[in-house]
Amino acid sequence: MNDTDPFDLIVIGAGTGGAGVARPCAKAGWKVAIVDALPYGGTCMLRGCDPKKMLVAVTEGKDWAERMESKGLHNDGATIDWAKMIAFKRTFTDPGPGHMEHGLEEAGVETLHGATRFLAPGVVQVGERKLQSKYVHIATGARPMTLDIPGEEHLTTSTQFLELESTPKRVVFVGGGFIAFEFAHISQRAGAAEVTIVQRGKRPLAQFDADLVDIQMARSRELGIDIRCESCVEKIVNRGGELQVEFATPNGRATISCDLVVHAAGRVPNIDALNLEAANVEVGRKGIKVNEYMRSTSNPAVFAAGDCADTGAPNLTPVSANEARIVAKNLLAGKDARPIKYPPIPSVVFTLPPVARVGLLEQEANRQGIEFDVKFQQTGDWYSSMRVGETYSAYKVLLEKGTGSIVGAHLIGPGAEEQINLFAMAMGAGLTADQLKAVIFAYPSYASDLGSMVS
Repeated sequence: MNDTDPFDLIVIGAGTGGAGVARPCAKAGWKVAIVDALPYGGTCMLRGCDPKKMLVAVTEGKDWAERMESKGLHNDGATIDWAKMIAFKRTFTDPGPGHMEHGLEEAGVETLHGATRFLAPGVVQVGERKLQSKYVHIATGARPMTLDIPGEEHLTTSTQFLELESTPKRVVFVGGGFIAFEFAHISQRAGAAEVTIVQRGKRPLAQFDADLVDIQMARSRELGIDIRCESCVEKIVNRGGELQVEFATPNGRATISCDLVVHAAGRVPNIDALNLEAANVEVGRKGIKVNEYMRSTSNPAVFAAGDCADTGAPNLTPVSANEARIVAKNLLAGKDARPIKYPPIPSVVFTLPPVARVGLLEQEANRQGIEFDVKFQQTGDWYSSMRVGETYSAYKVLLEKGTGSIVGAHLIGPGAEEQINLFAMAMGAGLTADQLKAVIFAYPSYASDLGSMVS
């Protein structure tokens, strides 16, 4: 193809937020190219949500056996073979890039590989090629944030963790968010001797309800995970192959010796190498500044979606997919025809048991001046928890006074990752507590507990 022949659209990033724009535009007859420096598929498919949950699925077997051991199931010392677990994960991740690239090509998209940077508005360089395009869509996702500490080069990324060939023996997670807790649970159940989470703030999982996080912390500690809060990592030192993590606490400095230190301290937009200044694309603290139509606020020929866009929405794959859908509609319309509208967005920490939320936390509702009642109860003695031997189980639901509208729902326990979807659906449909109680769900099921949670 002649490089001077301009494209209608170049998409940078071949994950959910990129492919979801390239494909419909190509099918509409546009001349479209998509480029990624990494294998096609994006973080969720290859380095995040999906492979992580493949590992969680294996550890669920061990967790289930342990919970039901006194209920008649012979545990017989269930153990996890890490190498086979990673091989199981690869049965999903290895075919992914090829399948996605082939699908894009079938849709008429030219697929490119290599680092990409802007040379001027509408002009990008991909490897040795210089390409022109009427529009550019950016969906490059996020990367681990730079911590600026001595010894940072000794950190293992979440991507590298998912490729480990053997169980980490002594592992420290820097940070106390999703990645830290999910990978800590996987490591501990897979046979790690020591697992530690070093959290800078007073409380980990700050995006989730504090009371439910306390329950998860108790479960994690019972599992054998050491959680150090108010601990700020200052240095990582390699002494003869042994890593030492030095951190400050309210009681002074401390050191942990380990074999692996995993970066779980947050992610930032992956846009540094794009040379966005050359394209007149304005960037904020949370990524590329876009308007409600997902169009750059400073260059109307550029769109962005997903974790690299500063939208204020959670960095979640379904959010990226929704934003990409809006970008495609506006591109094909040739104008700002469809603004982005976010429904209630659920999120889940896939620990065992999982922690989930949708809607507002109590402090957020208070800041908005909403008057609400709190329905909070530990549910380890409820049938749905008792049936599977799970004692760490609870819910908290916020109901607006007067209307009975569901302001927020927060869950921990078996089935929480599906119950929260039903709460999200109910909130999106505007169902009140009374209307939700009137729904007849199959019984007994996790869904049938929802009515009791809003009573």
